[in-house]
Amino acid sequence: MTGVVVTAALIVGALFTVLLAPHLLARQTWLRTAPGETLFLWQAVSLSGVAAALLAAPVAALTLPHDRPWLRSAAYLLSILMLLRLLVSGHLVGTDLRRRRAEHRNLIDLLGERVERPGACAEGVAVIARGNPTVYCLPGRHDRIILSQEAVDRLSPEELEAVMAHEEAHLQQRHDLLLELFTVLHEAVPRRLRADEALREANLLAEVLADRAAVRRAGPVALARALVTMAGGAPTGATSYPRTPLGAVGAVSGGAQVAVRLKVLASEPADRVLRTAVLLTGVAMLLLPGVLLLPLLWGASQIR
Repeated sequence: MTGVVVTAALIVGALFTVLLAPHLLARQTWLRTAPGETLFLWQAVSLSGVAAALLAAPVAALTLPHDRPWLRSAAYLLSILMLLRLLVSGHLVGTDLRRRRAEHRNLIDLLGERVERPGACAEGVAVIARGNPTVYCLPGRHDRIILSQEAVDRLSPEELEAVMAHEEAHLQQRHDLLLELFTVLHEAVPRRLRADEALREANLLAEVLADRAAVRRAGPVALARALVTMAGGAPTGATSYPRTPLGAVGAVSGGAQVAVRLKVLASEPADRVLRTAVLLTGVAMLLLPGVLLLPLLWGASQIR
């Protein structure tokens, strides 16, 4: 009976964390005031769901009685589908993203004017002759930060320092890898069941986290002015990282997102109690699949 309960709990837990939790979390906009802890919570929920789905088949095979074929079949189907979709999604997303980044990086190296920036974390900072004010970064083995000449002309030195700090935070904190993980998990879910709003929220949280780094270096006023100046000047899809044709991260795109970021910028950061609560919730979600296995482990120890 224990095997039946654990297998059923793993199936239900996987379906909840993969299909329902992203929709629910995306609606909790108050979590934006704790972007780092919230991104950790998002990762924990995602990884917990994947782990539960992958564990369902082995647990069913080892513990279920033969008079429960429907539950065994459900566990096998869930684990196999999750594994196959993750492998295919990871391959397609990773291959396509790296190809697009390499192509765009080569284009920037050909058309952009390389500039020196002492202390910059990126290997290259390039200025391109583009009509709109644009600043974004291309992460990878050969990082690039790209600025348009219009951005250089329109931003004050303080504002330019703010946007550069923002892009350098993306590179230093490897937000590209984090967003790539979310994209792979998003694409692994059947199209009709995907939570597009969850992926947008994860991208927004990464932007807010980089904004915090920019505020620490250049101050909130400089960043706010830079965001307003840069609104609408990014390459199409650059902020919505998984969909961008450039593979870029951190570009400002559209007044709606800028308005949200300005609102978060004007808000008080979450206090320590809230941040700790979000962090502990993430830890609990990470441990959830293991906790569900405890009855089986306890039963095995008792038999011995």
